[in-house]
Amino acid sequence: MQTLPKHQKHQVGELRPSQLLFTYGVGAIVDLPYISAMVMGLEDWDTAYSSEINEVRLLKAVQNELNYPVSRLLSPPILTGEDSAGIPDEKTLVGAPVVAFPRWLLCPRCRYLGPLHGGLFNLKPDRFRPDQVRYVHSNCTGIRAGKIAPAAVPARFLLACEAGHMDDFPWVYFVHGGETNCHYVLRLKELSASGEAATIQVECTTCGKRRRMSEAFGSEGRKNLPAKCSARRPHLRDVEDKECTYPARAISLGASNSWFPVILSALAVPVSGHSKLDQLVEEYWSILEKALSPEILNAFRGIGQLPALAAYSDSEIWAAVESRRASIKAAQHSDEEVSPTNLKLPEWQILTNPALVQATRDFKATVVAPPEGYEPYIRQVVLVERLREVQALTGFTRIESPSNYTNVDEIPSDQVVSLSRGKPGWVPAAEVRGEGLFIEFKEELLNNWINSPVTRQQEGVFRLAYRKWRQRRKLPPDDGFPGMRYVLLHSFAHALMRQLALECGYSAASIRERIYSCEPDDPDGPMAGVLLYTAASDSEGTLGGLVGLGAPAELGRSIDQALEQMQLCASDPLCAEHAESENMGEMLHGAACHACLFAPETSCERGNKYLDRSTLVQTVQKAELSFFDN
Repeated sequence: MQTLPKHQKHQVGELRPSQLLFTYGVGAIVDLPYISAMVMGLEDWDTAYSSEINEVRLLKAVQNELNYPVSRLLSPPILTGEDSAGIPDEKTLVGAPVVAFPRWLLCPRCRYLGPLHGGLFNLKPDRFRPDQVRYVHSNCTGIRAGKIAPAAVPARFLLACEAGHMDDFPWVYFVHGGETNCHYVLRLKELSASGEAATIQVECTTCGKRRRMSEAFGSEGRKNLPAKCSARRPHLRDVEDKECTYPARAISLGASNSWFPVILSALAVPVSGHSKLDQLVEEYWSILEKALSPEILNAFRGIGQLPALAAYSDSEIWAAVESRRASIKAAQHSDEEVSPTNLKLPEWQILTNPALVQATRDFKATVVAPPEGYEPYIRQVVLVERLREVQALTGFTRIESPSNYTNVDEIPSDQVVSLSRGKPGWVPAAEVRGEGLFIEFKEELLNNWINSPVTRQQEGVFRLAYRKWRQRRKLPPDDGFPGMRYVLLHSFAHALMRQLALECGYSAASIRERIYSCEPDDPDGPMAGVLLYTAASDSEGTLGGLVGLGAPAELGRSIDQALEQMQLCASDPLCAEHAESENMGEMLHGAACHACLFAPETSCERGNKYLDRSTLVQTVQKAELSFFDN
């Protein structure tokens, strides 16, 4: 990462490329040892050290989501390291651009609180130790003779709204109760060691006014803040040109709801009917698309860019390149839309019948028999020995998480914040490789369970809670309800993930789920399957731990133990007795909690919603709803 002051750049820290999508993407605040910095918009990024990621289906979905012609998916700029003497060179400044935010700093020695533009805080760079870059309060009155000026820390509070705007906390306005002409000098004092907002006091030493920070939070606290949101977008260095209709609220620096990524993802599955050469051309398309003539293609091969195509002649490769170029052009001019809802359809078609395609470097799957005793429920199990997942960042939200919605395209457009001021033609993306288990359920038995009276009754309870939840957020109450099919598949995925994490060698947070759920009357349906997979940017995600547990005997034992664990929860009977109707509009889960079904945020695709272990097995509260017989 690099700061972007007016005349110079400094390296201030390091992040993994995947963190720039999921944790510290554009618009997010990175908490460094001495500085809090915000990642800037795409206009400030230097893509010279980025590599292009090829995934046509995902690129088409991104284009439809953003509604403008995005032409490339690019990885974040990769830091190339230092020169042979260990001295930082210009390449060490390659990375994501950031600026200091919030712009108000606090001196921990004298408790002075002031803005960066006031000139009392000076930046102290360190070329050899980026983690030591800091701002210091040079005029601190608490410094003893001969002592070093203390490093300033960022102010702990900010303003944000549901539209994604963010601004510095209005310290002067807040402590004076409105606009003022006071020549303020502010101090921020902690009256106890608890760190609670009620014990933090901001005071103006000029006029003597003071106020506790607890008065800035809650519905009553909003009365002490400016009535209108500033509509500021610090990651884009501008103020939105339209008035913001959402009220600004006070949040703490580092709050988990200050940034949520809006991400589209797709598995790179081969296209059925393609030859081996066609698959290789698709795999290396980011290089081959730049071959505008057979001579350029020959030059690429001559410098060793395409070693996987060594078995084919130039004429064969050129013919395949021309064929793919024509098919892409036809797809771009077609009326077919690739949305987040149908990105899973080609994956489902291949995962349910992997014999349709040949194994590639990015995909290899083998069908095995269902575990003994589960033949009535499971149609087949597929061991996915190799897979590649590509994920693209298309925007972000604040306050409201995208996992609250069924699909990305359901998020209100005024809550999704753009990554750039204009249309840069690319979005950040990352590709990871791993392995997984795909379990397909039998449609007939699943339909019988869904249409049973007890399941219909439970669906009515879920639907009522869902309507209330949507109404609280001023959304169409009946759109996007996933149904009991999804609740069952989702609950099964979480139960099995918890058990597999104990044996496969991967941490619970590194195992992810991908739910394939569609009703029979859906144009893409029916679907009823669960893919549990691990994916990492290095070899850790392909150690074979998950596939090894997919053998019938091993998987049967894991499912047995997972279902047995679901019968009782450490929080029973409270967990089992939990009803969606008790928290109408606040929760979207039944018998589920952190002690039984909840999974890490990186694992669940729906934010731990639509879960109910009563759909799997008998619990102390419900005995008739279970899908699996005891």
